[in-house]
Amino acid sequence: MAKRKTSPTLRRIQGRLIVAMIQAPLVLPYDTRMRAVGWLMSSVAAPLAGYRKRIRENLSHAVPDLPKAEVERLCRAVPANTGRMLVEISSGQEFIDRIAATPMTGPGVADLDTAKAEKRPIIVVSGHFGNFDAARCALALRGHEIGALYRPVDDPYLDRAFHDALTAIAAPVFPRGRKGLGQMLRFLRKGNALAILPDQHVNRGAPLTFFGKTALTSLSAADMALKYNALLVPVYGIRDGAGFDIIAESPIPHSDAETMMQAVNDSLEARIRENMDQWLWIHRRWKPERQRKASAARISP
Repeated sequence: MAKRKTSPTLRRIQGRLIVAMIQAPLVLPYDTRMRAVGWLMSSVAAPLAGYRKRIRENLSHAVPDLPKAEVERLCRAVPANTGRMLVEISSGQEFIDRIAATPMTGPGVADLDTAKAEKRPIIVVSGHFGNFDAARCALALRGHEIGALYRPVDDPYLDRAFHDALTAIAAPVFPRGRKGLGQMLRFLRKGNALAILPDQHVNRGAPLTFFGKTALTSLSAADMALKYNALLVPVYGIRDGAGFDIIAESPIPHSDAETMMQAVNDSLEARIRENMDQWLWIHRRWKPERQRKASAARISP
């Protein structure tokens, strides 16, 4: 059966509802708005958008032995984390002030600071996990000039709100595409830092593994690290109650792009397994049906 496409009118309505759901609670005290938007995403938006079904499908594929009770908990907790993340990055200076009081820890902190002092390019990798913009904000507060690569949203209204929120935390941000790529590379070559989230399905990606399953993965972060002698460092903003643990892991050694990006996948997987409710299980990371069709096409006469 062909997949039904969402009409442009419905997408516009959905975009405005999402923006309203995020911006309206900004009148509430900080902690109250986090709880309110988390509840709205978990109890209202997720069931309507079909997110719970998608979470179940991803968990069934990646961690099929997970107890049913834990699956149901994650169906509620994952959208709640997403809602909190969205309202956090929309909270501007209040969010920045919270991160300013949070120390960055981990073995990679000294490497990051040394690279900054030497004007060596830095590529920070993470995932749609916890709130990565907490880590990006922390790096900016430590004096790093850190840009971010992001995927523009189809709806211009929602995209503008998303872009403005990201820019308020740290600038610049570069949209995926030829123009954004050129700007991003010029920025990186000057010895700045670049934040990339490579935990999304890429049609022409390398067939690496993630949770023991084939996951097509972009090699661009490792390719750039090798080409420009950039430090490649996994950094995470892991939710801890009302705050965060911001952790910089040891840099990934330069070798070849596939080996380096497999190390990125392994690093993120280990962090997710410790905090299953903080990763975006809503995203279609694996797409096994598409991979099976592609394999069949390659071996057919």
